[in-house]
Amino acid sequence: MKKPILIGITGGTGSGKSTIADEIYNSFSEDCIAMIQQDAYYKDQSHLTMEERTKTNYDHPRAFDNDLLIDHLHCLMNGEPIRKPIYDFTIHNRSEEKINVEPRDIIIVEGILVLEDERIRDLLDIKVYVDTDADIRILRRLVRDINERGRDVDSVVEQYLSVVRPMHMQFIEPTKRYADIIVPEGGHNKVAIDILVSKIKDTLK
Repeated sequence: MKKPILIGITGGTGSGKSTIADEIYNSFSEDCIAMIQQDAYYKDQSHLTMEERTKTNYDHPRAFDNDLLIDHLHCLMNGEPIRKPIYDFTIHNRSEEKINVEPRDIIIVEGILVLEDERIRDLLDIKVYVDTDADIRILRRLVRDINERGRDVDSVVEQYLSVVRPMHMQFIEPTKRYADIIVPEGGHNKVAIDILVSKIKDTLK
C-alpha cells in the first residue's frame, strides 16, 4: 500500500484550524481522506472524581494521550483501520463509544498541539500553523464554550486568562517555527486553502 499523505493542522484555540481542516476534507471524496482530531485523544480520566476531572488543564501537552494517537497513525499508515476515541467534555472523560476510521490516501491530523510532540511532527508530510489574532480567538472560544459545552461567560474568561493564554504562549505559539506553511486569518483565507488543496492533489499524483 502506498504511504498516505499526513497533514498536520495546528494553531491556538479559536484560530480557525478546524475550519481549514474541514475545508480541505470537503475538497476530496470521503473514500480518499480521513480526519483525526487531537481533541479525541485526551487521556482517559475514569480513575478521577468528577471534581478532579473539572480541574484538567486541556491546553497542556500532558493532557493528551499522544502514545495512542501515534499508535493509531502508524496503524493507518500501515493500511490498518482504527477505533478512534470520542471525548465527552460534559463529563470530562472519554465516551464509551468509538468511531471506526479506515486507512485513506490523505490523513488530516488537527489540534492545538499537533506540532509540539516531535514524534508526531516526524510523521507529518505537510505542517500547517493557523495564525489568528488573540482577540478573535478568545471571542470564538467564548461562543463555542457557551453554546457547545454549557459554560458561562465568567468561567470561560477566567479559564482563558489563567490557563489558556499562558499555555498558548508557552506551548502552542512556539510550534509555529516547525510549520511548513503559516496561514493568517484562519478559515477565511480562501487563497491559502486553495493552495493547500492544490499541493495535496499534486502530491497524490
